Amino acid sequence: MNKSVIIEDETLVAPVVVEDVATNAATSAVVAGPAYVVLAGISFSHFLNDTMQSLIASVYPILKESYSLDYTQIGLITLAFQFTASLLQPVIGHMTDRKAQPFSLALGMGFTFFGLLLLSVAARYPIILVAAALVGLGSAVFHPESARIARLASGGRFGFAQSVFQLGGSFGTSMGPVLAALIVVPFGQPSIAWFSSIAFLAIVILWRIGVWYRPQITTKKSTVVERHPDAPDQRRVKIALLVLVALLFSKQLYVSSLSSYYIFYLIDKFGVSTQGAQFYLFIFLAANAVGAFFGGPLGDRFGRKYIIWLSILGALPFTLALPYAGLYASAVLTICIGLIISSATSSIIVFAQELMPHRFGMISGVFFGVAFGIGGLGAAVLGKLADHTSIEFVYQVCAYLPAIGLLAVFLPKLPRHAR
Repeated sequence: MNKSVIIEDETLVAPVVVEDVATNAATSAVVAGPAYVVLAGISFSHFLNDTMQSLIASVYPILKESYSLDYTQIGLITLAFQFTASLLQPVIGHMTDRKAQPFSLALGMGFTFFGLLLLSVAARYPIILVAAALVGLGSAVFHPESARIARLASGGRFGFAQSVFQLGGSFGTSMGPVLAALIVVPFGQPSIAWFSSIAFLAIVILWRIGVWYRPQITTKKSTVVERHPDAPDQRRVKIALLVLVALLFSKQLYVSSLSSYYIFYLIDKFGVSTQGAQFYLFIFLAANAVGAFFGGPLGDRFGRKYIIWLSILGALPFTLALPYAGLYASAVLTICIGLIISSATSSIIVFAQELMPHRFGMISGVFFGVAFGIGGLGAAVLGKLADHTSIEFVYQVCAYLPAIGLLAVFLPKLPRHAR
């Protein structure tokens, strides 16, 4: 028999009643700690979601050749995708702070489904932009509420749960180039429609997670969480949030520069084939996924501020060396960069959530949406810069982005219970 447990999760506006639901009614049991089945499900859904999203950047060479696009237009595709997600995620997060929407995840995946179908048949540049925007809309709906579910299923291990959630997304992002190399490059743009089946699978899984999530929610009067005496004041909280946005921006812009233009960099500088360059991109993105997974538990263990320091600044020597390295040395350097720079993601997001626990959905939306969207805007600017200079020059400029990690000195020390 399942036993209802009241969890006073300070990240939610209202208290939440959580029943430990097993995958099989016959094996239902009270389980202490994280709800691993739910974490696995939401992480796998994140994997499917980001696999489909990463296809957009992976097919850039095909779109560039087919429609004679320049780098500025390539950057605008990235902007169309990320701007939609950026604009809507904080709004959706604010709405779910007021009233959780357990089946919104399945609905949001429907936008991704239609976006992929439209991209597979798009014959004009404006239609490509609309398709990218639809996939971005799916991302906007998916991330805030799925991050809430991951935290609800964390059993108090917030960094670990965020890392498991991020792991699915990071590996999904890394799979895009491989699938593009194996399927889209040989069979062309229409083959993108095949990936709509992945979206359908994600809709089914997310609907099932919504069924689990719905009974966890109860409507109660909002409770005022007492401020810890050692917690930072409102002024320091605002400064800290701005610093965290800047740190995530620097990280995301560098990752976005590699995701959007690394293929072209390898083709232009080393004469690598499109398929070969996509596999090199996969190596970087896979390292990114591994780093994202380990960053959260390390933050739980040693403190998130230290992991943020190490992650952003630690990547600087490798990013500075990348523009001057040979092909194989570049692959090694991108592995180091991916492992180190991505380890900050979970710590940055959880740190921000702990600064404003009463605005969990909105904060998740801001950091998944606005900061990532700013990275998309930066990618468009980098495309313009590449058109006027060269891809190699872009990477020489981007090499200094991790130096923004010095701003971490302005982050406050959180009370011990918040870690």
